[in-house]
Amino acid sequence: MANLADTYRALGKFEAAEKLEEEVLPLRKQVLGEHHPDTLMAMANLADTYRALGKFEAAEKLQEEVLPLRKQVLGEHHPDTLMAMANLAATYRELGKLEAAEKLQEEVLPLCKQVLGEHHPDTLNAMASLAATYRGLGKLEAAEKLEEEVLPLCKQVLGEHHPDTLKAMANLAATYWELGKFEAAEKLKEEVLPLCKQVLGEHPDTLNAMANLAATYRELGKLKASEKLAEEVLSLCKQVLGEHHPDTLRAMANLAVTYRGLGKLEAAEKLQEEVLPLGKQVLGEHHPDTLKAIANLAATYWELGKLEAAEKLQEEVLPLGKQVLGEHHPDTLMAMANLADTYWELGKLEAAEKLEEEVLPLRKQVLGEHHPDTLISMGNLAATYQALGKFEAAEKLEEEMLPLHKQTLGEQYPDW
Repeated sequence: MANLADTYRALGKFEAAEKLEEEVLPLRKQVLGEHHPDTLMAMANLADTYRALGKFEAAEKLQEEVLPLRKQVLGEHHPDTLMAMANLAATYRELGKLEAAEKLQEEVLPLCKQVLGEHHPDTLNAMASLAATYRGLGKLEAAEKLEEEVLPLCKQVLGEHHPDTLKAMANLAATYWELGKFEAAEKLKEEVLPLCKQVLGEHPDTLNAMANLAATYRELGKLKASEKLAEEVLSLCKQVLGEHHPDTLRAMANLAVTYRGLGKLEAAEKLQEEVLPLGKQVLGEHHPDTLKAIANLAATYWELGKLEAAEKLQEEVLPLGKQVLGEHHPDTLMAMANLADTYWELGKLEAAEKLEEEVLPLRKQVLGEHHPDTLISMGNLAATYQALGKFEAAEKLEEEMLPLHKQTLGEQYPDW
């Protein structure tokens, strides 16, 4: 039974795996005892399946039970104990508990290197997981460095078509995207998607690869291609994962952002007003994806000219972003910039100026001077200075921005 459940899980048939594993676990407790290694393995496997199904609280509860038992029964340095630490950290990340995930992953990675060796698959997974957490925390250079190290190792150790190699490619592409390296992200994502389809089929990792490529197309202005792929992803997520799975909610949110980019504002609003309460119900009010859903709905209200509704949501999400993600996280900086834009449109120029003067140096520090979002912040602050009659300050900023703009986006790119 347990072996069949493992096979179901590997094939992405998580409901079938869950049904078998929920049958296996009480039998092992009864026959072998609660502390037997095979019982602990059954607990860990069921927790992995819960996580794959988006049942993160259930996974967390089981993993927090498994970890101390494995330390007690197997020892702190046993490979299964290290796996339990890594899996719990991955669940913390999914729950938005990024600092807890980071702490555990920075503990487990050197242990994996010491116990298993630098090239062991579990060590490579530990590196990849820590990099994903760094990305979630906005530590993008640290994530990029680790992912550029892990990808060639995965190719060498596991092979170019191994699922973990494909995941490493997808993760590096996601980090390139966050860093504003959209062409590099697109190239990698267009390479990984057909491999995922070939190797995994309609697996959740394939759906993630499709969703990530759709998001990159959107950032590159290829909105029709993004829409087509995002609509396909959403339909498959509902079919494969279910309507309330976190990845399905992300697919809804991503499609809505593409609709907004295409000017289909009512369609975007309808989808976002559907996804926000679901996100609060499934993930919780303080989860990073819920905060993103609030910010995205506010952005759509802004585009529809519903500025007071946008302002209300943006003033709600900004302190939450600072609390949950930290003041320097790229999403927090985006929330600050968006609220400043709304203040500007409402004629609250001093409030806009105050926020823009706060966000610009933070974006320079976190994203770098050449990142497109940093350049947008410079342009917005210069426009605010002009509107306030501070022409010397506007001129100084525009003269600083112009060479960066040409260098980053090219001579032919439209002016701000």
